[in-house]
Amino acid sequence: MRKRILVEFLFSLLAVAAVAAGLSIAGADLAIEALYYSTTTGWSQGNGAIWVFLYRYGNIPAFVIGGLGALAFVLSFFSAKFLPDRKAGLFVVVFLILGPGLIVNTLFKDFWGRPRPSEIVQFGGTETYRPFWNPGTPGVGRSFPSGHAAIGFFIMAPYFVLRRSSPGWARRALAAGILYGMLMGLCRMIQGGHFLTDVIWAGCLVYLTGLFLYYLFRLDREELPHHDTGA
Repeated sequence: MRKRILVEFLFSLLAVAAVAAGLSIAGADLAIEALYYSTTTGWSQGNGAIWVFLYRYGNIPAFVIGGLGALAFVLSFFSAKFLPDRKAGLFVVVFLILGPGLIVNTLFKDFWGRPRPSEIVQFGGTETYRPFWNPGTPGVGRSFPSGHAAIGFFIMAPYFVLRRSSPGWARRALAAGILYGMLMGLCRMIQGGHFLTDVIWAGCLVYLTGLFLYYLFRLDREELPHHDTGA
């Protein structure tokens, strides 16, 4: 069991590291951001209504999921109907706080020191571009990883809750989380806030956090009150 868990963690981590490194070495970070930057109008593409909306309100779905988890956890102490959902509810709340919150936005973003696209000389700024594996001065640039993308990827939370009991719905939740996280990441890329590798690593860190909590909460060892109704 422990070997299988370790393999699952390492496979995900190494796969993302290989893809992100390949993209960075190939110059994809700078090439993609150049598509959204103009020497005359800057990052004006990011002022589109949909991107402004996502920047301001794109975190709402994640907070709704987190709020439902908190509600289920609290109600489980007052109603036997919600008792089977107590662990799942607590899992969702801890996942939200730990993944997009502490790990992405505090541990990495505040201390990694990677300048944003809008801050580097190639796009009108004053800082030097840094690949993701080369940390800079803490506080000088908060590009790595993307906080908005991370809160988007959190939509995958039901995947871990349903992974054992309802694999079909779990896969749908995982796909939804990946797609929404990439959309949120694209929003910030168009606005000059993050590189593609920032978005990819945000997804990886959120997924690995969920995977760690999945085994910590022992969600893999018990039947939760949901049953598969789809393939």
